[in-house]
Amino acid sequence: MARKLASTSLTFVLETCKRLGMEGYVVTVSGKKRSVVTPTKCSPTKKANFMQISPLLMKITTPSNRPFRVSVEGNIGAGKSTFIKYFSKFPGIETYQEPIEWWRNCNGHNLLELLYSDTKKWYFTFQSYVQLTRIQTQLSKPKDSLTRTQMFERSVQNNRYCFLEQAYQNGIIHPADYAISDKWYKQVMATFDLTLDLIVYLRSSPEIVFERMRKRGRPEETAVPLQYLKELHEAHEKWLMSDDVTINNVPVLILDADSTLEEIHEMYHKNEDKILGYDIKGRPVEKKEKDKVRRVLKLD
Repeated sequence: MARKLASTSLTFVLETCKRLGMEGYVVTVSGKKRSVVTPTKCSPTKKANFMQISPLLMKITTPSNRPFRVSVEGNIGAGKSTFIKYFSKFPGIETYQEPIEWWRNCNGHNLLELLYSDTKKWYFTFQSYVQLTRIQTQLSKPKDSLTRTQMFERSVQNNRYCFLEQAYQNGIIHPADYAISDKWYKQVMATFDLTLDLIVYLRSSPEIVFERMRKRGRPEETAVPLQYLKELHEAHEKWLMSDDVTINNVPVLILDADSTLEEIHEMYHKNEDKILGYDIKGRPVEKKEKDKVRRVLKLD
């Protein structure tokens, strides 16, 4: 009778996990990792032991063995923070906003303020540190094993093909500094997996984002002229609207960031599956579904 109950219970666990898309590996109470199909070959006693395993401990693998990575790009004031906030509520997603506080305090130095006070003098210093922080952010390991999507506010790629390129073309940095930054970028990309699966381009007019920037009133941005935003806009256009795969081979989803907040949210909703990678990875398990499994199996 006990063997029959154990077998029935195990079948229920496996079928439930499979239905919820939670196939993969489990960690036993003793700490050993086993495939979820392994128990069918075990003795009834070992099968029963798997009843103590929470589906939340299962390791969900993806074809690339990492979460879907999406970067949100756009001019200053295009709405990237709003975009990140909107999608942060979804299950299975981790969001990473620009580490502005790091830039404001690098061992007591406000690099962002220094940049805006004398762009030509501090640009190379600032971008060197920004590139480091973007690498650290993009290499972040998911905090949850169920994370299916990682969303970044700007990227290492942006740093190279937008900001660095804009500075070089406008004579803000010396050709030697440009060459050093380019070599650093190529070496980093060859050494680490910093690839993206999707870029969402919040395309906006420089005049509109200039007004938004003035209204939000960040102290460091008070000295930013409209001309600078126009130059950044052109840099984004050359990077993301080009067919040149040598500067971008990542799919780009373009959204009109000049729209009203209501219209923008409607665009977000319409493109959720693409933005979160569900079309590729499949939908993540909803929290209420996971909680239901925990209650049924009494795993609390």
